[in-house]
Amino acid sequence: MTMEFDRIVRGTLVLPDRLLPHGWVAISGERIVAIGNGPSPSAQSVEDFGAALVFPGFIDGQTHATSYKGLPGFEATSQSALAGGITTMVDMPFDNPDPLNTVERLALKVEALESLSYCDVALYATIAPGQGTAEMAKLAAAGVCAFKISSIESHPVRFPRLPADDTLAILKASVETGLPVGLHNEDQEIVRAAIAALKAAGRTSPEWHEPSRPLAAEMAATANFLELGKATGAHVHIVHISHPRGYDLVARYREEGVRATGEMCVHYLHFDAARDVGRLGARMKVSPPIRSGVLDALWQTLADGKIALVSSDHSSWPVDNKLVPSIFDAGAGIPGLETLVPSFFTDLSARVAESARVLYEQVCEKPAKLFGLWGQKGALAPGFDADIAVLEAGSFPFDASTTRDGLNWSPYDGETFGARIAATFLRGRKVWDGHDVLGSAGFGRYVKRAA
Repeated sequence: MTMEFDRIVRGTLVLPDRLLPHGWVAISGERIVAIGNGPSPSAQSVEDFGAALVFPGFIDGQTHATSYKGLPGFEATSQSALAGGITTMVDMPFDNPDPLNTVERLALKVEALESLSYCDVALYATIAPGQGTAEMAKLAAAGVCAFKISSIESHPVRFPRLPADDTLAILKASVETGLPVGLHNEDQEIVRAAIAALKAAGRTSPEWHEPSRPLAAEMAATANFLELGKATGAHVHIVHISHPRGYDLVARYREEGVRATGEMCVHYLHFDAARDVGRLGARMKVSPPIRSGVLDALWQTLADGKIALVSSDHSSWPVDNKLVPSIFDAGAGIPGLETLVPSFFTDLSARVAESARVLYEQVCEKPAKLFGLWGQKGALAPGFDADIAVLEAGSFPFDASTTRDGLNWSPYDGETFGARIAATFLRGRKVWDGHDVLGSAGFGRYVKRAA
């Protein structure tokens, strides 16, 4: 008796080891059950995307869905994810008004995402200053995928600075959990002194954001964290590095046997402060800052294999939060869920021979493995969730006013990308058709880190 599948998706499959033209993915229920090429097996429905690239659903390894609107922020942000081909967000713990630092707050966040989110979500947790480490094992047992802390304060409660003794204790405690600990890597004293000096001199326009957060601040915090990782045996993960020297530092420590990884946010591979700040102003403000004159060197870092994954660092600030008189009062962060893949693939295609392979590695396989989701997410393979993103090549102007994130602005507005997301499938269900979100609030699930 021949088995009939629920759905077949056809196209050029991007598999872990090769591209498979004229390929097909067979889906039953929520899982992939077979992969092949040539004529399709029998199925209730067949979606044929011709020569378009068929990827696993993309994993955005760094989002801040709930940093502005709080837990209700999941609803709009997750729709934007699906429009960007992202089927799993890895969301940061710095929620508004309270960070995710206890199992009780984890339960509330899971309840919110499973009633509001359109996409699947894995979760970081954090530890507050002075809290102690007792909660870490409980949070790990409840499935969080990593911990995140900061060496600089953005908010005294929601995004605090961890003193060095707390950081050391957290890293020691993390070893037993097996989870990575991520760091927002800027030295507070250096940054605050630089900002104070610039303010005193009346230098508050957007071009002063980069010098207000000098490279020394980023490298000092990075090196300190790496050294603590060496002392403890913890997996230390730098969640964004804006300059090639940071990746070189991570690589040196890794050569010494330290479990060290460094993440790239896609905007560092696209914008240049000297070239773009006059045009974009505060719209391109992120921290650590987009720097001047390092684009080519950052791309070489990618070619050298020093980047752990590429993420969006999506931030849900309304544009009014950016359009203020002083750059030091503007929110740091940009929307990025709908531009991560089209922007990265467009830039890859101009610089790299195997652009589809690199996109797959950096936004599917590597984040799935780092965050403990591999086996469920990150590949087109039997037994994995039937998460699929179809990438269509062409020439596509990006209009930020049409984004599904409820923000409708972007520093990428008006750019032309060489690809777009033609369809997204989440656990076998078509949730984006290239024009509209077809999913529903609450279809998204909390994805636990594998034991």
